[in-house]
Amino acid sequence: MEINIRLEKLEDYREVENLTREAFWNVYRPGCLEHYVLNQYRSNPDFIPELDYVMEIDGRIIGHVMFSRAELVVDNTRHVPSWTFGPISIHPDYKRKGFGLRLLNYALARARETGVGFLCMEGNIDFYRHAGFDLASKLGIHYHDEPHDAVVPYFLAQELIPNWLKEHGITEATYTPPKAYFVADHHPEAFEAYEATFPPKEKLRLPGQLVN
Repeated sequence: MEINIRLEKLEDYREVENLTREAFWNVYRPGCLEHYVLNQYRSNPDFIPELDYVMEIDGRIIGHVMFSRAELVVDNTRHVPSWTFGPISIHPDYKRKGFGLRLLNYALARARETGVGFLCMEGNIDFYRHAGFDLASKLGIHYHDEPHDAVVPYFLAQELIPNWLKEHGITEATYTPPKAYFVADHHPEAFEAYEATFPPKEKLRLPGQLVN
């Protein structure tokens, strides 16, 4: 088995979007939106092409992760540039075999080398703690859509560069996901037209989904 992690190429786009669709289908909602987010994000100025990776096994793309610029708001006035990532996708045939963590750890190391100092994201702590993430509230970072003092179990963060928060004078801040992540909600007709270009798949309401 030959494993290779490399930057995504233009000719990979459709294959990676289909991979993302397969990876997220019926996971968080009936169907999924993540492949459209990816499709639209590549032309967004917050997209970071030098941190846009695919994972191949024997020449077949089975994983993908992308990063985005974001920001923290301090004292409701100061906006400090920061970063986020996702979607991160692993083909269903390769899930729960360690490939997702391997891809993520590689991408995080490259992100650190490029100067990415602090990441916020939404995800399952049981998985992401293995890549160094913890509850963002422990670092004084609050999620915009939750009470200020709430411990939000899905809102995670990590300092890729030690003491990055301290060096930027941050003891508390608020994080709001980039608007581009909500493109399917904001433009439902465009999303439906895009989704129609893929083979039909059954949308199911399943236990544990966040949106029904």
